[in-house]
Amino acid sequence: MFITHLPKLHSHFSIFCPNPKILITSTLLSKSKTTPFSHFSSVTAAANTLLQSPDSQTKNLELEDAQEQNTHIEISVEKLFVPPDTDISSGSRPLSARILKGSNIVLSKYAGDAQVEQAEFVKSSVETEECPSDGKPEFALVGRSNVGKSSLLNSLVKRKKLALTSKKPGKTQCINHFRINDSWYLVDLPGYGYAAAPHEVRTDWAKFTKDYFLNRPTLVSVFLLIDASIPAKKIDLEYASWLGQNQIPMTLVFTKCDKRKKKKNGGRRPEENLQDFLKLIQKFFQTVPPWIMTSSVTNQGRDEILLHMSQLRNYWLKH
Repeated sequence: MFITHLPKLHSHFSIFCPNPKILITSTLLSKSKTTPFSHFSSVTAAANTLLQSPDSQTKNLELEDAQEQNTHIEISVEKLFVPPDTDISSGSRPLSARILKGSNIVLSKYAGDAQVEQAEFVKSSVETEECPSDGKPEFALVGRSNVGKSSLLNSLVKRKKLALTSKKPGKTQCINHFRINDSWYLVDLPGYGYAAAPHEVRTDWAKFTKDYFLNRPTLVSVFLLIDASIPAKKIDLEYASWLGQNQIPMTLVFTKCDKRKKKKNGGRRPEENLQDFLKLIQKFFQTVPPWIMTSSVTNQGRDEILLHMSQLRNYWLKH
């Protein structure tokens, strides 16, 4: 089974890895640091060079920030998300400086125009056919109820009340389109897994959401939100596998990464839950999906998501 990450791609694209044994260790932020969009990547200045040792079988890179905790995730080169038309073996900048902080995503030449200048609610739809028909590219946010979807959307556009947030799960019940910069859409989809909702309502949500995924020609990518503060949930694994089996372009967004539970109470760190989730879904994907760690509280991952969206969007528009 092969899962593509972008629509309009060939069935396969090659990723050239000069050394598949290179490991990248990245520091994950517990507090967001705003990075200007003129900087092509938001990784720290400590990541300017690869550690090179000709005698070692494994080369490691540490991306560290003196103000951060010693929190690391090792990512082998073959588990990076490399966009099409991107050669990671060339370029004036080292590979480490082209990887979005707290993610496995390599930035490409298509990244740009990532700032949100305008955001407005357009309409709510209960059928795919009712969605806007202007042909603008769009990104859909979906996740388990109470995963922080509306909070993330508000964080992306820097408006507290663009998407309605509620302590009561299941508030979003339609396909909600928000127009960004009058050129593309963020789409807020109903959350899944809300047991208190009537069965017939949950069935309707699932039906029109899946129809949207399968039949929306302007959908560039689904951003599937996963709560990183808790262990992997079966319903999230099933949702990710369904997207993979149906070859729906997908980016994993791990939310609530600011929540760090105490080890003495048996809690696991967000990065540990992230790695467990990736291991559990790997059998459904021939290539590793792109993923980003986020927090709507600290705004961690906000700039990275927008940069990633910009490169996906610009590639989609060109091809």
